[in-house]
Amino acid sequence: MIVVFGSINLDLIFALPHIPASGETVLGPNVRIEPGGKGANQAVAAAQDRAEVVMVGAVGRDALASGALALLRQANVDVTRVIETDAATGAASICVDPAGHNAIAVGSGANLLARADCVETELLTAETIVVLQMELSPTETTALIHRARQAGSRIVLNLAPAAALPIEALQSVDILTVNEIEAEWLADKVGCAPTAMALRRAIGTIVIRTLGGDGLEAATAEGLLTMPAESIVPIDTTAAGDCFVGVLAAALDRGATLEHALRRASVAAALCCTKPGSQSSLPWASEIDDYLAAKG
Repeated sequence: MIVVFGSINLDLIFALPHIPASGETVLGPNVRIEPGGKGANQAVAAAQDRAEVVMVGAVGRDALASGALALLRQANVDVTRVIETDAATGAASICVDPAGHNAIAVGSGANLLARADCVETELLTAETIVVLQMELSPTETTALIHRARQAGSRIVLNLAPAAALPIEALQSVDILTVNEIEAEWLADKVGCAPTAMALRRAIGTIVIRTLGGDGLEAATAEGLLTMPAESIVPIDTTAAGDCFVGVLAAALDRGATLEHALRRASVAAALCCTKPGSQSSLPWASEIDDYLAAKG
């Protein structure tokens, strides 16, 4: 089982000729409105890759909530632990240029009211993978890391967007995933080079650093594992990182080795980039299976 403690948003996605500069208004032909939030994206990605997933988070008592939860429900994610609050449901504005690059602004809203104690102790077992990101309160995220560690659960932390956690919390996770920007931010905080191996030496956990079109590197106790990116033409990179984390967790939950889980997650993230949108771009298990089978 996978327990995702994370953000739930409704995304407004604007396809634009270029990303607006400061003070600039850029007109696009339309807007897509669909569910998002790093936590929800990761939960849907894992569920669509055949994992049993429990989503824990918060939405508002407003018109945005049902839309924000729609694809979680469609993917059969358990949302019974998503609480309703008086704050607005989280929302994001995503600008995407023709090369698939994006710029994102997020209004956290109800996400900041999500509470770790909504994850009951019975869910935290040695067979549970707990997936976390940084769009909720760092205090609540830290609290759940410590509880999950004591319970013997496996913990995957996506340090995105980059934000501070106590060093003990970072040292308590099993797998830490960062992109290049997040790696540089963390390396500056812990005083090392922004490579996966340097971060592993500083923190002591498995570190996966994703490198976009250059693939990834994973530092483990056995050494450094590198993997090239899939050769694709990106349309929209929104949610690709979340897709990677969700599918990584799903593969590990099924007992895959880290190398095989990374391969599957890399393929899923590449497929995600070939479609526009956030949660709607996340691939299903059959799509990943077909791609892997074709590659041999």
